Amino acid sequence: MRALVLLVILAVGGWYLLSPDGRALLDRLRINWTRWENQSHYRSGQPLPGTPDLSRLDERLAAKGVSLGVPIYLRIFKLDSELELWVEKGGHFVRFATYPICLWSGRLGPKLKEGDKQAPEGFYTVAFEQLNPNSRMYRSFSLGFPNAYDQAHGRTGSFLMVHGGCASVGCYAVTDPVIGELWQFVTAALERGQGRIPVHVFPFRMTELNLAGRRGDKWESFWADLKKGYDMFEASRVPPVVSVCNGHYVFEPGTAASVGGAIEEHCPPEVAGNS
Repeated sequence: MRALVLLVILAVGGWYLLSPDGRALLDRLRINWTRWENQSHYRSGQPLPGTPDLSRLDERLAAKGVSLGVPIYLRIFKLDSELELWVEKGGHFVRFATYPICLWSGRLGPKLKEGDKQAPEGFYTVAFEQLNPNSRMYRSFSLGFPNAYDQAHGRTGSFLMVHGGCASVGCYAVTDPVIGELWQFVTAALERGQGRIPVHVFPFRMTELNLAGRRGDKWESFWADLKKGYDMFEASRVPPVVSVCNGHYVFEPGTAASVGGAIEEHCPPEVAGNS
């Protein structure tokens, strides 16, 4: 009898973990574990696990065959608490570094309103006026939330940043040393003429397997929109041109020259013709 009860409990537990609520629970457990681990390292004064050797920037640049001032592109993955820095080389982008994010707040899914303490997801850009060299979190740059998509959906919020330290009420805190290195790339690229730096924020790496594992989630259709932009970059290694049309993100192939563009309301002819 006890064996039967145990089997029933295991079966029910397994069924629950395969449900959207169960998958979300597993995601939260993974996120919270990473947060605890990163914050523990931060409090002890140690670099976060996976942090590149920031003291050897010149050597790392030489090894990649790139220099400060080339166009750059940033990707954030919430589930992995990682920020990727990509740099332009020969008309395409190569990954220069992956930095651990010490802390971001909220859960997987987009930011909806001011005060929900949720870190945003979507496609954003950073221009010169969004930089704050005198931030109380050492240095910071605003993601530009709400963008045209967020505004079309009535989402509200302000001062959503990537910054130093390890505290967050909707921002991405990457520690002072990491924001210091990012700051060099961001400012050099903008000073050399990149109009805006694209920052694409995803809940997780947008593979078919990851999406299939979260089928039925309330953000499934939103994430399917994000995946289109993710896939376009994965195929070409050039950030796509991102626009907003009829409340959806739309994407066109990008070039190294188009990387500095803003995200605006725009329906490409092939999309407008089908609307």
